[in-house]
Amino acid sequence: MIARNVLLDDTLISCLEARLSRLLRTAHTDTLTLEGRFEITRISAALAGRPGPAPRAILMSGLQGSGKTTLARALEQAGFRRLCPDEEMFRRYGHYGRDFPRGQFRVREAPVLKDVALELRDLLAAGHEVVVDHGFWTREERAQWASTVMEAGGEPLLIYLPVPHEVRWDRIRKRNEQSLVDANSIEFSEEDLLRHAGRFCPPADDEPHIVYDGHPENVLAALRRARPFADGGPR
Repeated sequence: MIARNVLLDDTLISCLEARLSRLLRTAHTDTLTLEGRFEITRISAALAGRPGPAPRAILMSGLQGSGKTTLARALEQAGFRRLCPDEEMFRRYGHYGRDFPRGQFRVREAPVLKDVALELRDLLAAGHEVVVDHGFWTREERAQWASTVMEAGGEPLLIYLPVPHEVRWDRIRKRNEQSLVDANSIEFSEEDLLRHAGRFCPPADDEPHIVYDGHPENVLAALRRARPFADGGPR
């Protein structure tokens, strides 16, 4: 990756332009891969004088009660922008099961997710690092959102949060008491959790991911070892 604020010499510019030309020709044949589209975005940024490292977008895969919001808020404190579809659902529609029927959740969530994806694109295009506080239960969802991240010039990083049912249900039982006032405390029964677990597809071996051990500081340390946060660190 080209270092930030480094001027490109004529040889490097020529190489980048040649590579960009080849990628664009491939794009016209409909055979360009997702990685190729990402490369086009990064080369274009470099040639425009914005060659810094791609901003990271943290995507999470985990069921209710697995610790997603706790981790997302820790990342937010460290400088990531946090996007939370559940909070936007609460703001638009109110309490799940009281202000709108439980059976309408997926229908109402669809436009919210679309708007969150657009905001994600804008934040990444502006160079911000982002964490999406959402579960991403299926391989297809994860691939779709990773594509959104890469098309915006960002680097997707997937974190898997495996937590036993008993631990999650204990957390959810306590959270249910706050469901009327807390957007992140949607009320679920134990039957709901068991049913949802049957629909959850954890990341496979061919989906690069970090396994969360329940300690946000370990994720933060791993991210800092890879490279400093975009805004220079914790605020």
